Order: sequence, then C-alpha cells, then structure tokens
Amino acid sequence: MEYLPVVIDAEYVTDYKIKVTFDNGEKRIADCFKWLNGEVFEPLKDKVYFKKFFVDGWSISWPNGADISPEALYEESQPGSGLNLLLCMNISSKFDFIN
Repeated sequence: MEYLPVVIDAEYVTDYKIKVTFDNGEKRIADCFKWLNGEVFEPLKDKVYFKKFFVDGWSISWPNGADISPEALYEESQPGSGLNLLLCMNISSKFDFIN
C-alpha cells in the first residue's frame, strides 16, 4: 500500500457503521463491528458508547483508548459516496427510534 491514509473526519451512520473522510478526500463507510473483539473493544458493543468515537489526529478512537488503524479503516471499508452512502443514511433515518 503506497497511500498512508489519515482520517480527517468521521460521522456516525448506523449500527456500527462510520462514514470516514480521509486526507485524500475519499469518503468511505467502515463497518466496525468486525473489529469489536477483545477486552478493549467490549464497551464499544454498546451503541451509545460506540457513538462516542472521535478523530484523534490520524484515525478514530474512543475514550477508553480503543482505536482502529487508519489503514484498516481505508482498506476494509466501502466507498461512501453515491448510492451506498444514501442507502446507509436512508436506513439509519428510518430506524432512528431504535438507536
């Protein structure tokens, strides 16, 4: 991988999905559920706590010290523009009463 991604913005979409904006301008949807294994990630299974993520200067982190590398976020996410993003946002808005 020649490109070393840096997260510059992140927004909650739905479930365990986050729209991540990288320093190259790309917006991608990362489904973080697959990374929620191990003791440090256990609190993130609570969606209220999961939503407390923040951009820490290069990636996304949570108050308990959990983070996901920007390389993993970039490589294992889906393009977040166009139909994919609209579908995620549409699904999210229909089920906001559940979250």
